[in-house]
Amino acid sequence: MTTDDVLAEVGPRLRRLRKEREVTLAALSETTGISVSTLSRLESGLRRPSLELLLPIAQAHQVALDELVGRPPVGDPRVTAKPLVRHGRTYWPLTRQPGGLQAYKVLVPQGTEEPEPRTHEGYEWLYVLSGRLRVVLGEHDVVMTAGEAAEFDTRVPHWFGSTGEGPVEFLSLFGPQGERMHVRARPKRARRA
Repeated sequence: MTTDDVLAEVGPRLRRLRKEREVTLAALSETTGISVSTLSRLESGLRRPSLELLLPIAQAHQVALDELVGRPPVGDPRVTAKPLVRHGRTYWPLTRQPGGLQAYKVLVPQGTEEPEPRTHEGYEWLYVLSGRLRVVLGEHDVVMTAGEAAEFDTRVPHWFGSTGEGPVEFLSLFGPQGERMHVRARPKRARRA
């Protein structure tokens, strides 16, 4: 929609609002200090609306200015990225720009995998949405539950996956080294025998 299209809709919108409120042009003129002829030309589209004219009209009707000029259309808020399936795990990308911080929602199905810790440059952050996530980080072996978060330097050998008790869903954020959430994983309680 062009600027001219938006402005063309202002006049009819002003007239409709005034009539819904049962206000005469004379009464609106008295309230706003804008002449009756100017108000009439605004409503008929013969006068181009300006901020100086629309602000007093919006105040007189006690509406937000965007109600007079029309709100811009809201884009579709859904994230439509296609999920990726790798090694039985499903990844939904939540960011679209290359480089910088990347975010993924990850679903790991129930199962038992033997941890194979790996290393790479950077930092990673995890936030568990549901289920139980086993995190092996260096000498630590912790289980995180819904609502828990962890951060770690990915140069430390690490692995994460299902505990074998059910699927786990979590958010994973990783990016340039040095960007930190400052939330630490706490050590796992003693293992049951």
